[in-house]
Amino acid sequence: MPNYHTSKPKTETAIDRTVPDFPIAQVNDEDIYFNTHEAPEYLPEIESSVKDFVQFHHEQSGKPVVLVTSGGTTVPLENNTVRFIDNFSAGTRGATSAEYFLENGYAVIFLHREFSLLPYSRHYSHTTNNCFLDYMIEKHNKIEINEKYADQMLHVLRKYKAAQDSKSLLLIPFTTVNQYLYTLKSTSKLLQILEGKALFYLAAAVSDFFLPQSRMPQHKIQSQTSGKLIVDLEQVPKFLRRLVDNWAPSAMIVSFKLETDNSILIKKALGALTRYQHQLVIGNLLQTRKWEVVFIRPDGEQTWIRLNEEEQKNNVEIESLIIPGVMVEHKAWIESHKH
Repeated sequence: MPNYHTSKPKTETAIDRTVPDFPIAQVNDEDIYFNTHEAPEYLPEIESSVKDFVQFHHEQSGKPVVLVTSGGTTVPLENNTVRFIDNFSAGTRGATSAEYFLENGYAVIFLHREFSLLPYSRHYSHTTNNCFLDYMIEKHNKIEINEKYADQMLHVLRKYKAAQDSKSLLLIPFTTVNQYLYTLKSTSKLLQILEGKALFYLAAAVSDFFLPQSRMPQHKIQSQTSGKLIVDLEQVPKFLRRLVDNWAPSAMIVSFKLETDNSILIKKALGALTRYQHQLVIGNLLQTRKWEVVFIRPDGEQTWIRLNEEEQKNNVEIESLIIPGVMVEHKAWIESHKH
């Protein structure tokens, strides 16, 4: 298979991000949105699964629980959806981070874009280097694991089984921005029982704009003789402040800020901390996000995490350094919120 990515954006012509941020969502924005958009019909099933998961770790395992959001949200243009707006996120950071949280003693609720990368199976899916079938061979009319990959696959399998056996991983899918917002709100409120032991690691790429259900056509948009399709989108309410203030006020919340211009990265991150009043922003540049990030705190303190040349050469995952750093911050948060 060729080793190239068709979805890699052309960074030198990326959008200008110096424009002001959208206003934060207020209580009335929350009420208006959730009163005018239908909840996913499967939401009660998710709530039941999350409730059981949270109660198990609160009452039995004692593990802290992290909600990792991962992948991009779609914006449907029709109710019976054929066309939609999407972004390039495959969920790499979220899926990789979830693994390191699990290996460091956390229980993980993985709120992910359906069909995006998942913890553990990510090693064998969405790859441009090897098709999944390359890991198998035929021998004596039976399928076997290629010896070349056997040790690696056994290592990953054991980690996956450990997460399964300890009931430490709960997978919850979403596709649309509406599904994401409803599930985030519902899950956040169920996590309140954990107080400071709940951690939010918001790595999903959430759409900035959406088409309200009241203006969405029921069926596929037909081709027009003019050759144009004009869509009037609205801003997705910035619900992070609602998460901080109301949905999970005792939890520690980590968000991400992705930019393409190094000169505005810190400013944008500090602006987000001021606007939303959460605890940590992890800043990263599109061009260098796989080998360097920066932790930015409300007091302006910054900590850069970088892979050196040797680590990059050996394919060390930067999440193996990010997660221990987040855990240090979370431990301090838990200590500060003990009664």
